[in-house]
Amino acid sequence: MSAAIFSLISSGTRLWLDSIDPDLITTNRALGATGATSNPIIVSDLLKTGRFDDTINRLITDGLSDDEIAWAVTDRVVQYAQTAFLDVWKRTKGNDGYVSFELDPLLEDPEANLPHADRAARYVELGTKWARGHANRMVKVPATPAGLAALEELSAAGVTLNVTLIFTAEQYRQAREAIWKGAQRRESLDTFKSVYSIFVSRIDVYTAAHVTDLSTAAQGLVGIVNAQRIWQENHSFWADKGMKLDQEMVFASTGTKNPADVPWKYVAALAGSDIQTNPPATNQMVAESNQSFSRQVDILPPDSVLQEIDQLVDFEKMQDVLMREGISKFVAPQKSLLELIAGKRIDADSAP
Repeated sequence: MSAAIFSLISSGTRLWLDSIDPDLITTNRALGATGATSNPIIVSDLLKTGRFDDTINRLITDGLSDDEIAWAVTDRVVQYAQTAFLDVWKRTKGNDGYVSFELDPLLEDPEANLPHADRAARYVELGTKWARGHANRMVKVPATPAGLAALEELSAAGVTLNVTLIFTAEQYRQAREAIWKGAQRRESLDTFKSVYSIFVSRIDVYTAAHVTDLSTAAQGLVGIVNAQRIWQENHSFWADKGMKLDQEMVFASTGTKNPADVPWKYVAALAGSDIQTNPPATNQMVAESNQSFSRQVDILPPDSVLQEIDQLVDFEKMQDVLMREGISKFVAPQKSLLELIAGKRIDADSAP
């Protein structure tokens, strides 16, 4: 483990990998990663490498549909990652060592236009299906209206949840309240675990494009401040609940998008608590840096900056824009993955 990564973990941060690539899991476990997460982009890009063609071809031969193959392969790759981190899960008695499995993004596809109730019911059905029998798997549900509507039933059913695509405190509160309400319907809270993935850098991309009157002192800090405030609220809410396991924030979208920023901008600003799910490249650059990280997650910028952000940023509007973009970014690769499998099916059928 590099000195920089050691300092980051020593500050209180747990490091998860924003990938389920088997090779990258091996590399990042050596760097200090204790969990991993997946999404449709990660899975689609991984399967496009051709490394899983033999598996796909066997499933085609077995008569599975394109959609069934996509999820069967996703399940297998996530299971591999779960095996890699199972020792962490056992050592921490279920507090760490998880791998996230994201549910079908096509439920939110605007072109499908599924009724709200049908989408919510489908999230519950798929969430319970893909969680069954997996000790260290988290089911990833987006903080869309339908996703939020499914959380109470999933939580009550004992599913370990990672709520993703959170951009605002209001989304976080709705997710937390639904999950907590469902958890209280369980026979026991001993194994209750939930995490809330707040996206960081995408917010600063948004403000750079849409809130151009922010001063240089505030521009580029909105994502960090937003994450810090939600982290504080989450910490306060669970403080008196007496949970055996931590209910935590996952700081997601921690890779920098602005070339002028140092690669560890968000890593440093949010160091000191909970979980950072970093892209492989970000972890590598942090590991190779000469940085020493210390607790910063609870150190907010000056009041003048906070007041400016509150006055100029319309968080509800921001949420709407980023949620539409987020859904699109996950729907497109899932469709691309299905097209990839369909192409391989054609190749298999035409083979002599």
